[in-house]
Amino acid sequence: MVTSTILSDLGTEILIPACALVGILFSLLQWFLVSKVSLSLDKPDAKHAFTESLIEEEEGVNDHNVVQKCAEIQNAISEGATSFLFTEYQYVGIFMIAFAVLIFVFLGSVEGFSTSYQQCTYDTTKMCKPALFTAVFSTVSFILGAITSVISGFLGMKIATYANARTTLEARKGVGKAFIVAFRSGAVMGFLLAANGLLVLYITINVFKIYYGDDWEGLFEAITGYGLGGSSMALFGRVGGGIYTKAADVGADLVGKVERNIPEDDPRNPAVIADNVGDNVGDIAGMGSDLFGSYAESSCAALVVASISSFGNNHDFTAMMYPLLISSVGILVCLITTLFATDIFEVKTVKEIEPSLKNQLIISTVLMTIGIALVSWIALPYSFTIFNFGVQKEVENWQLFLCVGVGLWAGLIIGFVTEYYTSNAYSPVKDVADSCRTGAATNVIFGLALGYKSVIIPIFAIAISIFVSFSFAAMYGIAVAALGMLSTIATGLAIDAYGPISDNAGGIAEMAGMSHRIRERTDALDAAGNTTAAIGKGFAIGSAALVSLALFGAFVSRAEITTVDVLTPKVFIGLLVGAMLPYWFSAMTMKSVGKAALSMVEEVRRQFNTIPGLMEGTAKPDYATCVKISTDASIKEMIPPGALVMLTPLIVGIFFGVETLSGVLAGSLVSGVQIAISASNTGGAWDNAKKYIEV
Repeated sequence: MVTSTILSDLGTEILIPACALVGILFSLLQWFLVSKVSLSLDKPDAKHAFTESLIEEEEGVNDHNVVQKCAEIQNAISEGATSFLFTEYQYVGIFMIAFAVLIFVFLGSVEGFSTSYQQCTYDTTKMCKPALFTAVFSTVSFILGAITSVISGFLGMKIATYANARTTLEARKGVGKAFIVAFRSGAVMGFLLAANGLLVLYITINVFKIYYGDDWEGLFEAITGYGLGGSSMALFGRVGGGIYTKAADVGADLVGKVERNIPEDDPRNPAVIADNVGDNVGDIAGMGSDLFGSYAESSCAALVVASISSFGNNHDFTAMMYPLLISSVGILVCLITTLFATDIFEVKTVKEIEPSLKNQLIISTVLMTIGIALVSWIALPYSFTIFNFGVQKEVENWQLFLCVGVGLWAGLIIGFVTEYYTSNAYSPVKDVADSCRTGAATNVIFGLALGYKSVIIPIFAIAISIFVSFSFAAMYGIAVAALGMLSTIATGLAIDAYGPISDNAGGIAEMAGMSHRIRERTDALDAAGNTTAAIGKGFAIGSAALVSLALFGAFVSRAEITTVDVLTPKVFIGLLVGAMLPYWFSAMTMKSVGKAALSMVEEVRRQFNTIPGLMEGTAKPDYATCVKISTDASIKEMIPPGALVMLTPLIVGIFFGVETLSGVLAGSLVSGVQIAISASNTGGAWDNAKKYIEV
């Protein structure tokens, strides 16, 4: 067995933080380029003559009011989003502290809070660090993961609210200029999140290594808290933000568009600010935390398995850092890919928007395949062993390359299938739009059917990647396949964040009273954004499925379960209950949205009926009350679904044992993936069918 690697340990120690810093610097550069679009009313002086004046309309009209209105609306959206996230994080912070205490108590009590060295779990010839200190370090890494997840979501929201009005103003110069501002803003979020996640994880590993020394089994077991912290916060961010955005959306459209027959995002609509705030807290902050959670979990799952394989046993640092090296190269690949959209092939017409975004996926996947091959060649020994349920499996470096590669290409397939089923350029969405001719009932039927049908190919893609990666490298293969799917996370998030920014830009154009031509351009950007949002969700779902399976494998190994036999009543009952859980969770979140939307509809109706001159445009609506309704509802309603997810494994494990729990985990994984893909694509298709009809 060849154990040497071409890349030295020193090279690895330089490469990973260097790539992360490059990602942060590139995101700051993109932010600087976006910030050159001015929201102030000052005319550029001679010193800044290179800055294009935004006051000049294409028609040659100098309209200072438009810029001022855009700045005011942007400020209102930003304040609403910041206020909501601060309130949400206060509640989530209490949970984070409570769960951190729980982690410490559970892990510390395994050996009775022992401070003496103990026999290692997997290599009984070695002595590992005391259980008490592993509990402390696991708790610290959990808190670090949670904080990084929160910061990722918050920074994404701040960037999106900074860029929305700038995208609107650039739309006056043409659709291409607006596209570049929206896309660059998405790239700021994508690169900041990918780089921060990588850098914090790398620094945490190196700091923990000072204490753990050669005990890599204990070190990387403590690091798993980082992934748990990230995904825990993502859960609350997604649920809270999702309830907020959908309640505001339903309230604004039902009364405004349906009952009062006023345009979408009309400034007379009291829920219009809440609707635009919702795009940022749900689709930006929620998605940022969500993808960070998947990224952290897949990295930690791979590191844990590697630590008890030959990489960990031989203390081969470079090979051990293989998952982080993939993410590092991913940042460089995404950087080059971004330049294709912003500098090399600039969008000039509406028809070029979707192809440009699609090309981002293709270019990043092709370049990343070369990047993975390079990393696998220089960072892995030619042959090595991987832990596989108690035995060491012989693996070669080209097999690991295929594991990561199959995950990467499965992600691209999921992205393309999602685009086909949610873009109004293809027949599925056109069929849904056409079904509206006979009423809402046929529209609902066609929409649900589309969602169910869209599950088929992604599931086969995930199944094939699981089979290939497990055949070659057991559970480690599945973990790095998930990492492969997320290796282009910076590009994935850029095209995902682009959607809500464009949506907000359209809303601001309507509220600022801009011309119909400007609104047409922002609508074209928004329609492509609905598709990219669905693609982003597809990546999140696919990678989450692979990560869940890898973590399930880690749980089964750690709990010393040799086989999960579905014929055993305990396991089969667990499967049934587990398969039911995503439905229970969905029911809770949907009912929460319904209740919040009901309050929103009543408030919007009340304002239209009681505020004189509101419909005529002579009086201003009370936006703040609608923002408060969405905020209060989402904060109150996010706790029960979050508690269901977090407490179920603990309750089942304690009262019914690990066998039943293994069934619950497997059942929820299998049914959750199907519901997630179908619901996501149905929603995206309905949204774009609406846009298709309106155009």
